[in-house]
Amino acid sequence: MTDTSSTRPAGGEARAPRRSPLHRLMRYLPLIAPVLLWTVPCWVLLYTGQHWPLPVTLAGTVLLAACLVCMPLAMARGHGRRRQDRAAILGDTLLGTGWVLFTWSVLLGVLLRLALTVAGVGGSQDRARVVTWAVLGVSAALLAWGYAEARRVPRVRRLDVELPRLGAGLDGLRVVLITDTHYGPLDRARWSARVCERVNTLEADLVCHTGDIADGTAGQRRAQAAPLGTVRATRARVYVTGNHEYYSEAQGWVDLMDELGWEPLRNRHLLLERGGDTLVVAGVDDVTAESSGLAGHRAHLAGALDGADPGLPVLLLAHQPKFVDRAAAAGIDLQLSGHTHGGQIWPFHHLVRLDQPALAGLSRHGARTLLYTSRGTGFWGPPFRVFAPSEITLLVLRSSHPSTSS
Repeated sequence: MTDTSSTRPAGGEARAPRRSPLHRLMRYLPLIAPVLLWTVPCWVLLYTGQHWPLPVTLAGTVLLAACLVCMPLAMARGHGRRRQDRAAILGDTLLGTGWVLFTWSVLLGVLLRLALTVAGVGGSQDRARVVTWAVLGVSAALLAWGYAEARRVPRVRRLDVELPRLGAGLDGLRVVLITDTHYGPLDRARWSARVCERVNTLEADLVCHTGDIADGTAGQRRAQAAPLGTVRATRARVYVTGNHEYYSEAQGWVDLMDELGWEPLRNRHLLLERGGDTLVVAGVDDVTAESSGLAGHRAHLAGALDGADPGLPVLLLAHQPKFVDRAAAAGIDLQLSGHTHGGQIWPFHHLVRLDQPALAGLSRHGARTLLYTSRGTGFWGPPFRVFAPSEITLLVLRSSHPSTSS
């Protein structure tokens, strides 16, 4: 690999990020979300005709009210200034539990009750109690399964990606993508080591990490991130920042990844050469970097490509899929991103789609640009993944004109 550009970008590209509908909605979520997440299940499970014995109704109401109060308090202590990991674990777990209960209270509270009514099953009290037990059963099953999905080592997702401008000498180049590891309050040092072991079985030429390494500073999460230093690649290991780095002293993460042997592609590029052909491997800071106030941090695509031959194919690392608009305008061949987690807990993907142009997988943007969006390797916050499995991605790059001798 050949380093061809400066770490500190010059002026240019001062485009301010546009406020998306999701960002506007997020301003009000801290106020309305806890109330909705717990009052809707309380109403559906206890007060829609079940006529439970009074002790059952009181106990259920007290339990759900306690969750309503504890969840925002625990999250504030866990993710605010105090950064208390135990509080974060409690708050995040309640958030995930509340989301699943809310979702299935709404769905089964309407659809199942309607189906039972149409089928003429039982009286109104019987139908109400069937809905309650169905909501509790489905939610418990999904939470248990979702926890196991979140904590396991991700399965490898392999796909071939044809790049018309890729030279024959680079046909078959193996690119492994990990992203959104989100090392956090739950200690995942062993999980991290096992992920890296799995990556090392893939015989990668290039390994990429597209950001959101952790929730917390490099000092706090160093033990969990340390196994990244064991990752092997025949050519290079490259990294770009995600938005969560900018909540937790991003420069510390850049420095730690450099220390662990990864190349931080902060608005710069490297050249990967094989068989007489060359691929530009570029990276940009996350789109939230400029608003972080950290000197020198911002997404600067022109700086990342400065000095690169425009006739060469470009592989771009950018944490958020929505950067693809700029990538397509610049004629990038392939952008690798994460950030979305594939929605993480269904049906949150509907909210993700308000903010991002892709949820997961390979998509085309403009005449030339392909975007691969990973569902992420870890999880953020709630330790659950429901209908959004994590992944380690193996992308095998294919030339449109492979060498006949190979």
